Amino acid sequence: MSQPSYAETRRAWVRIWDEADLAAEHATAEYARSRAIRDRYLAFVPPGARILEAGCGVGTEMLALARRGHRAIGIDYVVPALGLLHRHDRTLRLAAADVHALPFRTGAVDAYLSFGVLEHFEHGMGPALVEAARVVAPGGTIVVTVPAPNVVWRLVRRRRRSGAPEAATTRSYYETAYDAGTLTRAVGDAGFDVVLVEPVGHAFTLWGLGGPFRARGHYRTSALADALGRLAAVAAPHALAFATLVVGTRRRGGVE
Repeated sequence: MSQPSYAETRRAWVRIWDEADLAAEHATAEYARSRAIRDRYLAFVPPGARILEAGCGVGTEMLALARRGHRAIGIDYVVPALGLLHRHDRTLRLAAADVHALPFRTGAVDAYLSFGVLEHFEHGMGPALVEAARVVAPGGTIVVTVPAPNVVWRLVRRRRRSGAPEAATTRSYYETAYDAGTLTRAVGDAGFDVVLVEPVGHAFTLWGLGGPFRARGHYRTSALADALGRLAAVAAPHALAFATLVVGTRRRGGVE
């Protein structure tokens, strides 16, 4: 089964954000799992840092950062999504751009944020990460999350390959998962010294199984999923992680 191309993926996200419920999307920023990740990465982002979120979508993370006193610039190639976000909050700084060709000078930002973006490129993470390294000032920070190939992801992929009827309808955009080692090497190869590698989102992995692991609300996990997720984070941190969080510092001498 062939995977959607980059052009098809771009078109798909235009449709996805056009159909999105902004209030529901923005509410997810205050879920416990989102706050936990934010607390973790903000420990590496100093107050007053020039922050870029590359692939901001409808601005869920940007709005959460603003509530904490951080100002970020958001870029996305989906112009309608930026329009929705601008109408929601006209104080936000936004630009239409592709993460592979950022409209910023070299070393222009202190922190580069990428949440659930790099897994959508069939050509891999490398080109976007190299461009990230260009715009991050020496000593600056990169924060990346991508889905991990957890047991649920592997099960879904196996069922799709087997031709199961319920797997016949596939996403119209490219998406993959990267293990922690692959993500860490890619960030390092782009010119960053990795300072944190952490599996996250264990309860949300269980949400993917449906049933008792889902609560009412947009992507909201149940109390059962939350409790089991806490256990999974200790017992099987990588096998049951929904994503991997990697934080790196821009190497002052460039890529070694």
